[in-house]
Amino acid sequence: MTHMTTDIQLNLEDADGFYEQLLDAHLDLSDKESALLNAKLILVMANAIGNSAALARCLAAAKA
Repeated sequence: MTHMTTDIQLNLEDADGFYEQLLDAHLDLSDKESALLNAKLILVMANAIGNSAALARCLAAAKA
């Protein structure tokens, strides 16, 4: 498997704060509910990004 280099860099103003919010959002959820939340979050974030090339880079970075 070949790994792609991407230009994805940390851009979050408060990465630790977001991570804490993400963990809190999953509290008390079943595995199924947690997976559904992740799927919904991915679609909401993809819509917010809105750029197909940027989304392709995000997918590549996540798979690396």
